[in-house]
Amino acid sequence: MSARSARPRASVAAGHAATAGAAQQILLDGGSAADAAIAALWMACVCEPVLASPGGGGFATVMGRGRAEILDFFVDAPGRKQPEGSIEFSEVLADFGTTTQAFHVGAGASAVPGFVPGLFALHERYGRTPMRVLAEPAIIAAREGVKVSAFQAKLFAVVSPILTFTPQAAALFGADDGKTFAAGETMANPQLADTLDALSREGSRLATHGEIAALMAEQSEAFNGHLRRADLESFKPCWRAPVELRLGPLKVWTNPPPALGGALIAAMARVLSRESGGSFAMAVARAIDEVDRFWRQAPQDAGRLLGMASSRGHVTQRGTTHVSVADDRGEAVAVTVSNGEGNGRIVPGCGFMINNMLGEEDVNPRGFHAWEPGERLSSMMAPSVGTWRTGGTLAVGSGGSNRIRTAILQVLANIGLRELPLGDAVAAPRMHIERGFLDFEDILIEQLFEEEERDELVRAFEEHRAWAEPSLYFGGVHAAACLPSGQIDAAGDARREGAGLTVG
Repeated sequence: MSARSARPRASVAAGHAATAGAAQQILLDGGSAADAAIAALWMACVCEPVLASPGGGGFATVMGRGRAEILDFFVDAPGRKQPEGSIEFSEVLADFGTTTQAFHVGAGASAVPGFVPGLFALHERYGRTPMRVLAEPAIIAAREGVKVSAFQAKLFAVVSPILTFTPQAAALFGADDGKTFAAGETMANPQLADTLDALSREGSRLATHGEIAALMAEQSEAFNGHLRRADLESFKPCWRAPVELRLGPLKVWTNPPPALGGALIAAMARVLSRESGGSFAMAVARAIDEVDRFWRQAPQDAGRLLGMASSRGHVTQRGTTHVSVADDRGEAVAVTVSNGEGNGRIVPGCGFMINNMLGEEDVNPRGFHAWEPGERLSSMMAPSVGTWRTGGTLAVGSGGSNRIRTAILQVLANIGLRELPLGDAVAAPRMHIERGFLDFEDILIEQLFEEEERDELVRAFEEHRAWAEPSLYFGGVHAAACLPSGQIDAAGDARREGAGLTVG
């Protein structure tokens, strides 16, 4: 029996039903966990286009062949800076309802994308199904169109100044009348379908040395960006050893420095494991607060959190989505990707935007354009995999900007220390603490968040804000598991319209 015909029992969780469905389709055909994750990520470029794009980058944490390792395919800073006064670098305001936030777009906001080389590197090491098969669901969806979900429609509206920055972008996102696609409308992208088809047949060199690379570089030069052909040709995904942490019977591997998110999660887990007395919620709050105060003394140095040598890097924190896959073969894959929000320009004939990572304030705490040429940018993204003492596999990760670290910590603690079922662990009320200020979901759920715990938190943190409903502010954790009992389970976070599906 061939590897592909032996169907695994597996689960997948992602930020869109179609994204999860593409992974499920590959699993049903006997593909590996990595195959399923790759198919989901191609699909995310179609149905989650603000968050996932061939012009972005990300991280994959993989457990397979008896070990865990990290693939860093996040973006690089370009190798040469153009004069600040000459680049296209425009501020736009995104309307979040209660507040507005400034973003920067244009060709001068783009870093070197690693998404395509990253997916091919993951496939080379862990894939079993031909790439053209993995891309097929996304190619079909892009040609025929996908229905815009409520969450995606809301996201389109929030960042509409980016999606309407040029006439080409506005046309793609349905903004002929000034408004982007509404929920339930169909979004087709035949140019992206052609791009994915070509990539799946010709390989990643098309995006680093070939026609797509040429089109990206030409657009950047035409509109005074930093990105050049040499930057695309020199990009290399990097395999790294993960950070390890423990929470009760659960052992977890996550993203190491120079990324920041995994180091923060590991540091918080270490504090939480030594906490005693008081409620569980208060113990989590103390761990979050203690580590938050410590890392802000040197916010760009991830290594300091783990007692390592300095590992500084400019940190990006926005516009993320996540895919988790776990199976009964002992494989687990967690992948988090980002496109920032996109630079506002559609690559000619390709149907996607390049990222706007250099236009994020988080990357430039000393001011815009302070990045070092050629450096690999850091991130809060922390895709994680794990196993229990008695076996099983777990994949987990989150979008959510600066709240990624606390969202993942709380779900892992709910699984490892409270031994909650996967769905409850993801749905449980969350908190986030920065600079001593507590935000928390003020939702009393039996056995998940008691009134006494709430009162204790409010007394401990005088500066606080209570959220009456679960909110996408607190991340979107998508988790998939093959439990020690042999049961398969998946939980997509309803805060971000997540979907969980199983096979077998």
